[in-house]
Amino acid sequence: MTLTCNQLLETYPDLWRDATRHPFLDRCQAGTIEPQQFNTWLTQDYLFVTEFTRFLANTLAAAPVAHFDVLLGGLNAIRDELAWFRDKAQERQLSLDSAPQATCEAYCQLMASWSVQPYAVQATALWAIELAYNQGWQLPGVMVSPYDEFAQRWGNPGFTEYVKQLEAQANERLAGASEDVQGQAEAVFQAVARQENAFWQMAFIQGC
Repeated sequence: MTLTCNQLLETYPDLWRDATRHPFLDRCQAGTIEPQQFNTWLTQDYLFVTEFTRFLANTLAAAPVAHFDVLLGGLNAIRDELAWFRDKAQERQLSLDSAPQATCEAYCQLMASWSVQPYAVQATALWAIELAYNQGWQLPGVMVSPYDEFAQRWGNPGFTEYVKQLEAQANERLAGASEDVQGQAEAVFQAVARQENAFWQMAFIQGC
């Protein structure tokens, strides 16, 4: 039986719900998030995205040539995203030189370990990480300013289409993968979901 991305979502609905729905996001939508909570997320997510850039580059290195265009588009977008994070931090007078918290560090270490797994596993992880951002910032509903800018960055139609392209590439490679590799991909999907939930929670408990 061939594993697909959609099957993963259908198999672990509760796990994925927890990855993409969290009081942190609900309070952003309502405009009631505490500044310290949001600032913690922003600074830690910058550190995560920095390491995510390395993961994406490693995924590109393992990818078939036919997948280059989509992945190169993702890397180009990440360049702009890192600059955007720096601008947002400057607006809030935040330092991005802070050390990663334990939750962020654990997630980054996991990503580094996935970079040595088969490409089908890496492609599944990449899709799941980006889908978590895409859905997490959309599912609460229209957000108030200034958080609507963040929702738009990961919830806009272009990013949604990019996530669909990543899903198609992951499905393509999973279709020809062994049962062992499919099992690794399933485990990585679960790990991404748990880490995404833990990341929201890390930021949410700040300032409470």
